[in-house]
Amino acid sequence: MNATDSLDVFEACTTPLRPRTTRAGTSATRPSGRPLRRLPGARMLLVLAALLVVTGACASTDGATHGERASGGDDQVFTIGAIPDQDPERLQRLYGIVADHLGEELGVAVEYEPVTDYAASVSLFRTGDLDMVWFGGLTGVQARLQVDGAEAILQRGIDERFHSIFIANTAAGLQPVDDVAGLSQLAGKRFTFGSESSTSGRLMPQFFLEQAGVSPETDFAGAAGFSGSHDKTIELVAAGTFEAGVVNEQVWTSRTEAGEVDLDKVTAIFRTPPYHDYHWVIRPDVVERFGDDFVTRVKAAFTELDPRDPNDAEILELFGAEEFIETDNDNYAEIEQVARDLGLIAQ
Repeated sequence: MNATDSLDVFEACTTPLRPRTTRAGTSATRPSGRPLRRLPGARMLLVLAALLVVTGACASTDGATHGERASGGDDQVFTIGAIPDQDPERLQRLYGIVADHLGEELGVAVEYEPVTDYAASVSLFRTGDLDMVWFGGLTGVQARLQVDGAEAILQRGIDERFHSIFIANTAAGLQPVDDVAGLSQLAGKRFTFGSESSTSGRLMPQFFLEQAGVSPETDFAGAAGFSGSHDKTIELVAAGTFEAGVVNEQVWTSRTEAGEVDLDKVTAIFRTPPYHDYHWVIRPDVVERFGDDFVTRVKAAFTELDPRDPNDAEILELFGAEEFIETDNDNYAEIEQVARDLGLIAQ
């Protein structure tokens, strides 16, 4: 079989089948318009044998592809999410880069799925639509209570001792204070939290307010607000819609350093005591789909980020972190107890 005949067989494998017609009074033609040659019997047998071999190879390759899809399907996509605690465009950029990094390190398809609110992130984790989620302390506890075997596996170095920042509109007459008792000056003020399920924007700030004798239910001027995100809280306090509010320290620091906060209109008045906060939580069933060592490999993909590498440095910078470290469920026992005491988790 010569090169031309071999090419014809290859085209039969790679080109979609199209009908061939023979009109009366014309010679048979290929789809390309070239006349078909009549081959001697022996050569015809060789061509047919080659065609069967190549066609079998094509079928084998195609069958493997469909077999992989049938056995895995969407289950072979590792899906990550995050609580929507900041501007959606910032989150899309951050977690898009994280998805690319994990895909390269883990050798699997990784997709980031944005969610509409904190409750949705917990719900989608429970149903298995999200395999791993960047939760705050409270939402992480809520998620793990709903999924047996779910694990808190990673946090940033700063999340071991995280802080909230109480902020105030400069026209409100509120003064910076050095201890929790000083938060008593917020009684009678218009105040906003972040999301209702935020650890740094609601749970721990409410805990510290009540230690100062301020009940969010009765002691503010009107009902406490819930802005939905830390960025929005800063905007509302700067605009004077609320006289004071509370945000997480990492967002406050990054926004002020970037010049995105008008410090003539809004200022920090108190930094809370530390607590555990943000962390990655992973579902237990990922090992069934990706292997027994998968969780270990996910941990390594974060703990081995090298700030000297430009790509790794970008991820760390977007997270506001110097490093990622391992964590576990026990580190959030205090968060769980505070949530139960405040009625945010059923007893």
